Amino acid sequence: MGATPEDKKRVRRLIRLLRGEYPGARCSLEHTSPLELLVATILSAQCTDERVNIVTADLFRKYRTWEDYASAPAAELEQDIRPTGFFRNKAKSIQGACRLIGERHGGRVPRTMEALLELPGVARKTANVVLGNAYHIASGVVVDTHVSRVSGRLGLSAESVPEKIERDLTAVVPESDWIDFSHLLIYHGRKVCKARNPACGECVLARLCPSAGLFDV
Repeated sequence: MGATPEDKKRVRRLIRLLRGEYPGARCSLEHTSPLELLVATILSAQCTDERVNIVTADLFRKYRTWEDYASAPAAELEQDIRPTGFFRNKAKSIQGACRLIGERHGGRVPRTMEALLELPGVARKTANVVLGNAYHIASGVVVDTHVSRVSGRLGLSAESVPEKIERDLTAVVPESDWIDFSHLLIYHGRKVCKARNPACGECVLARLCPSAGLFDV
């Protein structure tokens, strides 16, 4: 969708309102390093951040380096991450990514979109999470289920494919806000603009939202 000056002006107003509502909005995945964030983000697929944080509290004490993940028996790592679901595929991705990090990147998580996308289990969403939150590099907008839902209701994108939603959002959201924008929409999606029964009557964005009131019963 083409972005007009009015679209951009409305988005700036949305961002101001959301910042006022969620001043502490940040990445929900607990981490202390780019590697931890990469692993946590891989684990977050089809799993809540809350559950991932419970699992990684022990995981990050046991596995501290890329070598720890790469050399671990696959079955052992699978059991360590089992509560996050799809644990076999996730373990394979984590180990594959860590081996590549060791072989090609000197043991450091890459700082570019291109290099991150070469890692097993890493698509644009994961790469954007790592670049934005570990390295403070605004490479795009993270599009998860909350961002997809809320941006659609706000009329910021009519697309359903994450890459296309991201394209629409980066066209209207100032680049300086790309990293924070996803956090703000995620917080809003969890608290107010829920998948079922969104609380339009409590929403600070209601006056700017084309979907406000459509879900009232």
